[in-house]
Amino acid sequence: MNALPSQQEIARVNAEHLITTPLRPADFLFVFGTRRGVSETVDAAVDLWRRGLFRHAVVSGGPTPGDDRTECAVIKQGLMAGGVPADLVLEEHRATNTGANVIFSLPIIDTALGRATIGSVICLGKVCTARRYPMTLQRHWPEPEKMLAVINPYGAPVESWHTDPEFRDRVMAEWRKIGPYKAQGFIADWP
Repeated sequence: MNALPSQQEIARVNAEHLITTPLRPADFLFVFGTRRGVSETVDAAVDLWRRGLFRHAVVSGGPTPGDDRTECAVIKQGLMAGGVPADLVLEEHRATNTGANVIFSLPIIDTALGRATIGSVICLGKVCTARRYPMTLQRHWPEPEKMLAVINPYGAPVESWHTDPEFRDRVMAEWRKIGPYKAQGFIADWP
């Protein structure tokens, strides 16, 4: 277990990392695959669909240990069960990390829709990784406006993340990646 963060560090993480943005109807939803929080991810995407907040989507996620299906296949099946039309959801089945989610999805998006036709994207993923999703998209696809919606698959509310050991360790691990990933060019500044 990592050392407990200071109050100053908690405040910085809350303000800079554990964020969402206001949502408005977007051209596209980018669903980052996951093994943890699948039902929450599906529920959030279906809710966004029902609220009319996207027209097309991609689900990106590769192999899952202990399952023959990819993260993409599992999540897309849930979206379809929730009423999202299958033909509106693009599929990426190879990615095993956030950078690969974006890199492997972009050619699929280009072929199906053309990236130039997309002016706005909602990123959907786990709260612990929050800010890194749009930062990764910004690095590889800077043109569209980016919005952020997150799910919380942990046992504590987001505002109490630092009180739950597992949630805290995951948030701090993700928070500590931001600087090195920026320095290595994996992500880019995003407002």
